[in-house]
Amino acid sequence: MLLVIIAVFLLLVVVEYLWRVKKYRSEFTRKFIHITIGTFAAFWPWFLSWSQIELLAAAFFIVILASRLLSIFGSIHIIGRKTIGELLFAVSIGLTAFISHDRLIFAAAMLHMSLADGLAATVGTQFGQKTSYSVLGQRKTLVGTITFWLCSFVILGFYFAFSHVSGAWPALLWLPLGATLLENIGVRGSDNVLVPVAVAIVLRLM
Repeated sequence: MLLVIIAVFLLLVVVEYLWRVKKYRSEFTRKFIHITIGTFAAFWPWFLSWSQIELLAAAFFIVILASRLLSIFGSIHIIGRKTIGELLFAVSIGLTAFISHDRLIFAAAMLHMSLADGLAATVGTQFGQKTSYSVLGQRKTLVGTITFWLCSFVILGFYFAFSHVSGAWPALLWLPLGATLLENIGVRGSDNVLVPVAVAIVLRLM
């Protein structure tokens, strides 16, 4: 558990350095942290207990809240839109761990938050300027939405292949679409909770 804390802290410090000294855009550093730490967290159940994961999530929430209030890690807070996504990032880890004590379900849910959401935002920003649309006042792109759906499809495909859930394959027709819809309507970073929690609940009920 201590090694996980040290690894996350060092990553935050390095990214903060790159943002302050090398002048990387905060949107880039934010998404880099989102993808790397979220993907790392997806595999915590293989070497941490569920209670440790929940404790880490609570600790990260406190640290991120303090950082937000005191402007410590500007690389993840200073962006040109209103969001509490970085706080809900920590909340989603704890909630998902509480909802299901199944390692594969937890990993699939977390990868939706880290890889699917992170890559959708990155690809959409780079290539989706001409395909943008608005949902509840929030800018989205068709390219980003398709990227999210594709990532969700692949993640769930791997989940069904390794979980051996009987008769669950038809869910690939509707669950990625449902996750993509939630990602679209999750304004101000609320998709960081809506998507992984919904995916975890659905997979647990199967």
